[in-house]
Amino acid sequence: MPNYLLMLYAPEVEPAEQAEREAEMPLWLELNESLQEAGLLVATGRLRPVETATTVRVRDGETELTDGPFAVTKEVLGGYYVLECRDLDEALEQAARIPLARYRGGSVEVRPIVDMSELDALRAAAAERA
Repeated sequence: MPNYLLMLYAPEVEPAEQAEREAEMPLWLELNESLQEAGLLVATGRLRPVETATTVRVRDGETELTDGPFAVTKEVLGGYYVLECRDLDEALEQAARIPLARYRGGSVEVRPIVDMSELDALRAAAAERA
């Protein structure tokens, strides 16, 4: 079954609103448990605040480090899930269960992950051409 990355985006909020979000922790724990029981959960994680981010770029052989995220936006990547689902429809169904999707400004981006066997096939094809 293919894997899907569910990226959790929401605006950074003041401590009072963050406390409201934290009060929903039982919903998150229930979601995680149900995903594990269904055999869908591959990995999940909550990210540290955006001010802890460092962006790395290499330009003309020189490594550039920039504090903060790649782009300045109102929504920031706050966490992720990697799910093994039968298809995109199942991944979207699970994404809709994530409490953050209901927050004002919250969203869940779903993307298929390239299977490593596809990359192996590309490497083999490239080797044959060389």
